[in-house]
Amino acid sequence: MNQKLNELWEKHHKRVYDIRHQLHMNPELGFQEYETSKLIANELENLGIEVTRNVAKTGVVGLIKGEHPGKTVALRADIDALSINEETDFEFKSKVPGVMHACGHDGHTASLLGVAMMLNEMKDELHGDVKLIFQPAEEVEGGALPMIKEGVLENVDAVFGGHLWGAIKEGKIGVRHGALMASPDIFTIKIIGKGGHGGVPHASVDPVPVMAQIISALQTIVSRKNDPTNPLVISCCNVHAGECHNAIPTEAVIQGTVRTLNNETRDFAEKMMEQLVKGIVESQGATYEFEFIRQFPPLINDNEATDIIEASAKKVVGSENVFEIPAPSMGGEDFAFFAQERPASFVFVGMAEDEENPILHHNSKFKWEDRNMKNLVQTLAQVAIDYLNQENDESDDLEFEMIAF
Repeated sequence: MNQKLNELWEKHHKRVYDIRHQLHMNPELGFQEYETSKLIANELENLGIEVTRNVAKTGVVGLIKGEHPGKTVALRADIDALSINEETDFEFKSKVPGVMHACGHDGHTASLLGVAMMLNEMKDELHGDVKLIFQPAEEVEGGALPMIKEGVLENVDAVFGGHLWGAIKEGKIGVRHGALMASPDIFTIKIIGKGGHGGVPHASVDPVPVMAQIISALQTIVSRKNDPTNPLVISCCNVHAGECHNAIPTEAVIQGTVRTLNNETRDFAEKMMEQLVKGIVESQGATYEFEFIRQFPPLINDNEATDIIEASAKKVVGSENVFEIPAPSMGGEDFAFFAQERPASFVFVGMAEDEENPILHHNSKFKWEDRNMKNLVQTLAQVAIDYLNQENDESDDLEFEMIAF
């Protein structure tokens, strides 16, 4: 365990908690995080850290320059909130009706600022630079790709990130080599029939039973067309047709999500879904419109980067509290864009008091304790130190061996 990181946590943790509370009380939606980004930039500038504002509209980037030459490692936190009305008993609950931090991004942002406070005091020991990426809009269309397009990964050699995770017991950290999270793609199916009187259905082309057939049939793609060992989720989450009880509508709409862990399965799902929709709709004399939006790619952790952050996490919480996550999450995370561009790894930091009663994300009663930020802060700080100093440590070992010989 890094004693210095423990000492710095004790020095700075109250400020980290205060920042988390301030962010939680004042949540902002994706690409609207104006006050959030102002707070982040001001905190970094007060530390004397080089700051770039307004990256991808509301993103912020800080740069800690190490004393010694070397590589650049990036650490990322997401900063946006969700369109959910908070129903917790926090003293610092959201002041914004209909908006709350229901996924822990307030903790991620405060934690990365905590990392900045700690590493800024250790920059004389760093062999390279640390880029701090505060990313907007993870919950909506995603701010990672726009930040990348604006050059946030220039000169960056590796990227690390983490998520406070309600399904894992506090004190534990989950890592995973390879696929960690799914691509959260979006589909819309519009069935176009012929409206008419509900008492004279034969004179119409009713899109409602066609919609029902499609909803049921989509599941046969998962259960009968896809290899059962290959993860695939197709969920119809929003359906709408008609405005009154006695009129057959002209249109019916199905919206939902498709979750996959590789691009081959994404291609397969999109193709099979449209084939199925086309067959059912045409058999009933209707027409259709089909849209498949590829949102984020699957999040695939780099094996070597995961080895590094796994070793770092063990220094923070002990080897017995770091484990390999047995199966990927079918949730989505646009950190995946960073992982497509650079060696990267993303970890889950536990915050559940009882694994039998996990904390549910994206929930109006989503609630977790400040103390769980410690492991996220220290793991991100430790992996930055370990990544930047690994070559220097290896050369020191080699020099020792040569002298000994």
